[in-house]
Amino acid sequence: MKRTLLLTAISGHLLAGLAIAQETDTPRIEAPIIVTAPGPARSSDELIGNATALDRADIVGRLSGTLGDTLSGEPGVSSTFFGQGASRPVLRGLGAERVQVLTNGIGVIDVSAASPDHQVSADGIDADKIEILRGPAALAYGGQAIGGVVNVIDGLIVDTLPDRAVSGEAYGAWNGVNRGTEAGGRAAFVAGPLVFSLSASQRDFGDYKIPGLAESRQLRHREELEHEGHDHDDDDDDHDHDHEEEAAISGRLPNSFLDTETLGGGVSWVGERAFAGFAVRQQTSKYGLPGHAHAHEEDHDDEDHDHSEEASPYIDFKQTRYDFRAGINLDGPILKAITGTLSYSDYEHSEIEGDEASSVFKTDGIEGRIELDHALAGFEGAVGVQFLDKSLDATGGEAFLTPTDTKSWALFLYETRDWDNGFGIEGGLRVEQLEHDNSVAGKVEFDLYSASAGVHQHFGDGWFAGAQVAYTERGPNESELFAFGPHLATEQFEVGDASLGKEKGLNLEGTLRWRGDRASFGVNLFHTSFSDFIYLAPGAIEEDGELVTEEDGLPVFAFVQDDATLYGGEIYGEYYIDQGPLGANWKLRSGIDYVRGELDSGGNLPFVPPLRVTAGADADWQRVMVGASVEWADNQRRVGDGQLGTGDYTLINLKTALKLSEYGIGREGTQLFVEVRNIADEEARLATSVLRDTVPLPGRNVRAGLRYTF
Repeated sequence: MKRTLLLTAISGHLLAGLAIAQETDTPRIEAPIIVTAPGPARSSDELIGNATALDRADIVGRLSGTLGDTLSGEPGVSSTFFGQGASRPVLRGLGAERVQVLTNGIGVIDVSAASPDHQVSADGIDADKIEILRGPAALAYGGQAIGGVVNVIDGLIVDTLPDRAVSGEAYGAWNGVNRGTEAGGRAAFVAGPLVFSLSASQRDFGDYKIPGLAESRQLRHREELEHEGHDHDDDDDDHDHDHEEEAAISGRLPNSFLDTETLGGGVSWVGERAFAGFAVRQQTSKYGLPGHAHAHEEDHDDEDHDHSEEASPYIDFKQTRYDFRAGINLDGPILKAITGTLSYSDYEHSEIEGDEASSVFKTDGIEGRIELDHALAGFEGAVGVQFLDKSLDATGGEAFLTPTDTKSWALFLYETRDWDNGFGIEGGLRVEQLEHDNSVAGKVEFDLYSASAGVHQHFGDGWFAGAQVAYTERGPNESELFAFGPHLATEQFEVGDASLGKEKGLNLEGTLRWRGDRASFGVNLFHTSFSDFIYLAPGAIEEDGELVTEEDGLPVFAFVQDDATLYGGEIYGEYYIDQGPLGANWKLRSGIDYVRGELDSGGNLPFVPPLRVTAGADADWQRVMVGASVEWADNQRRVGDGQLGTGDYTLINLKTALKLSEYGIGREGTQLFVEVRNIADEEARLATSVLRDTVPLPGRNVRAGLRYTF
């Protein structure tokens, strides 16, 4: 299977290359415009770094419970998978604070980076577009974007008038794996220069089915060895009984439910050369924390999930976010445009066990960004300022963080220039002051500097080559500095270190791409060297004058620093065939991505994804579309200290859609769709998940739904 998938992916890339000789006058592939990049609007083909975008149709077609799972499968993108309720995207082996998640170009202002069990407050279900940006342009958002930027654009504020007075969509879907429903609606109304936007969505997912046992084979084997090597008393017998119950969990994963609701509205004024808009969005969510239940909650296919979690922990969160955005197109000889964004967020989540909140996390903050687009001496770019002022307050017996106020100011500059011969350069600078004021440890401050530069060459026959170097500095976040206490979601006693220094990274990247009318092909290679990389490692704390490695029944993990190196790359391609086999229009695609993470002192970085190969094909008969895709991930044996490896897996997906718009129902995009995800019911565990040994990916899922556009 491994050899077959590799040959399939490689042959797909070769087909894209051979298609150069088969060009026609009718293009099928267009590069998306990436609005997340600072400066003038440019397509992904004009950026050195790897940039991709998912439009609304793509998002609906691949929706999962959370943002990370929806994006997982894109070249170089994985997920921190924490069941259906929480995950953040992992880009090239980097996650948490090294991947900046934005909503409409401004940070999400939540606590999702503090822990993998905390849900991202932008999950894509009501998004108009999602962009993934890497390279020099991403560093305009700071050292926290060394892995890249994921920007969720909800479309509630618009800067151009829609083509139609009334437009929108509604969709709904049912999922068999969790007996769950999902639904959403969007609409825009134009009244003269005013545009009113509305959006609403909901998910109601029950506990999901899993193939086989919840505990991994590696974990069961290790616990068997530990069991054989210990003497037993009555307490041990009770523990063994509890473990036997946990190990026997199968069928459905207990406490893996998810309920979310979002409601948003916005109003925009759009003039000939300017716009201004205000939007408010509220999201509420309840989701279980799997991996903390017992086998008495086994599969009950004939019973409905009632979401009563008397004994199992779950999270209840609410965020209200207010956004203001305005811009003016000056089109002057130097100053081209000015755009400003201001966002305020009020966020709270409670981690509940039984009828009481064991801990409560609250954060509220304001973040703003002003960007001035300009042109000077042949260069185009943007200069701007960004600020953040937020507070984090955690209370309760399981609050492993103490209250912290965070403030930052940053100045950034990004420039690009292209010559008529196709040669171009781009680069940027960012200077930032960051301050954390903790109620116990006091203030810590960081002066952070980032810089990037790149060169590229466009060739007349569709080829593009580029190289870039970037230096970044990142200040530690609240958890890395001030954590101290039991973190039951990850089953660790976490210990921060207020003396941690800033993390520094030097990234080198090269890219080679080709795009024609019917095919595209790309290769990205990268190498990143970190000084003082921050990560969690097994540690110890002092208790009664002695060092202990376990506290409150949990292993002690401490945030430490060490030099580290990550390197790898992605290969990806697409190929279109008009009126091909069976009389269909075909789209073939494939990809390979790989990351290797090493500590300079020896050992491996934790939570790094393995080699992965993807391939797919869609056949379109105008009124009906049928598609198939396969994802193979290798085993991961190069794991962090104290971690267990993961096995390889193959996920096969099938889908079909009836295009109702071809029958005069709705506008383009209106369709009935049915898909089967993980059709072979394969057991799959992500190496990037902290719960990979107790929380596998869902089993076979039949998803059926309707999307209606108007």
